[in-house]
Amino acid sequence: MLLASRTVRVVLVDIGALVFDVFGTVVDWRSGVVRDVRRLLPGVDAEAFADAWRGKYVPSMNRVRRGEQPWTPLDDLHRASLGELLAEFGTDAPDDVRRELVLSWHRLDPWPDSVAGLARLEQRYVIASLSNGNVALLVDMAEYAGLPWNRVLSAELFGHYKPDPEVYDGAARLLGLPPERVMLVAAHVYDLAAARARGLRTAYVHRPDEDGPAAARPPATDPEADFSVASLTELAARLGV
Repeated sequence: MLLASRTVRVVLVDIGALVFDVFGTVVDWRSGVVRDVRRLLPGVDAEAFADAWRGKYVPSMNRVRRGEQPWTPLDDLHRASLGELLAEFGTDAPDDVRRELVLSWHRLDPWPDSVAGLARLEQRYVIASLSNGNVALLVDMAEYAGLPWNRVLSAELFGHYKPDPEVYDGAARLLGLPPERVMLVAAHVYDLAAARARGLRTAYVHRPDEDGPAAARPPATDPEADFSVASLTELAARLGV
């Protein structure tokens, strides 16, 4: 018996570059951090620790965005949050272990579809990170995970964290393209909405497992996005690559 194959609707859009959110969209941040916490902090609930660390991510960046502290790269924000977490979990770690824990954010595994999807998209488009991670973090991660970026764009280049408009404006400027020829690909609706407000095209990637099994599920689609897909390989197919 023949099984009906799924029909993929190809949509041609006039874009020159795809820029990607990275944490959660391209790589599985939670599994990687849990793995290293379990290795480096035996006796600590690694999943709870990783979730609590991620919970400090947005508040720490918001202090920078509001001008409550000067520009601070994400590695340094992670290091400061780690110190708070160790105290909250009633434990401590020597400096070398703290350094290794911060570097856990540099060695995150890609989602199963990410490398293949990026490789296909790279055949037709410039593909670049557009992450709140600092440049050194993103370069290390690309090498570790085999992410074939043409460019590495980071909030660090603009002195602003997403969703500040300077990040999206700066990405288009550095790519030498008008905003409407740049598409942000992300698993986070707030990121996509901020990009659209600056004139970028958008693609939503549904990553239901990003925050772990106990977390609330993200929406299956973003009705405002140009595309809503379940993987980067699906996005490549929708774009005819």
